[in-house]
Amino acid sequence: MEVTHYEIQGPLLIKPRVFYDERGYFFESYNEDVFHKNGITAHFVQDNQSSSVKNVLRGLHFQHPPFDQGKLVRVLSGSVLDIAVDIRKNSPTYGQHLKVELSDENQFLFWIPPGFAHGFISLEENTIFLYKCTNLYDKNSESGILWNDPELNIDWGSSQPIVSEKDRELPLFKHIESRFEFKI
Repeated sequence: MEVTHYEIQGPLLIKPRVFYDERGYFFESYNEDVFHKNGITAHFVQDNQSSSVKNVLRGLHFQHPPFDQGKLVRVLSGSVLDIAVDIRKNSPTYGQHLKVELSDENQFLFWIPPGFAHGFISLEENTIFLYKCTNLYDKNSESGILWNDPELNIDWGSSQPIVSEKDRELPLFKHIESRFEFKI
């Protein structure tokens, strides 16, 4: 596995070594030793899966502590543009975001630790997205940021994505009350 670190501390892109032959392919999608060596010591307690038609935008979501979630995400079929926004209030990169493309072809995994809002837009029909989460879903702790917040200036690559009513009503970044702290 090759692990990419970013200027924004925390998120990691994991590129597994994929073995192809006439039968198809095989790869290791999780290795605790490799993850621990790269600072991911999370314990995963819940898996979620979504299916989306092309141009569906989901996000930007997070859960407040103590129900905050780290997410290890990947695409089983199709492709997405995946976004992580730093919402750790004393972080030097507070309000900045990372963008990665995840697909069934590249087989990349993206680690989004607690303290980040997360969202994605589906780039293909029938995209299947898998989330491994470090905490259980808690409705009372869920929150988010409006996907097209001008302060964040995220280029989703689509002028008219399909967004749920719930996500269209999320607050602007300047109105969220982050309970996350940046830890070195």
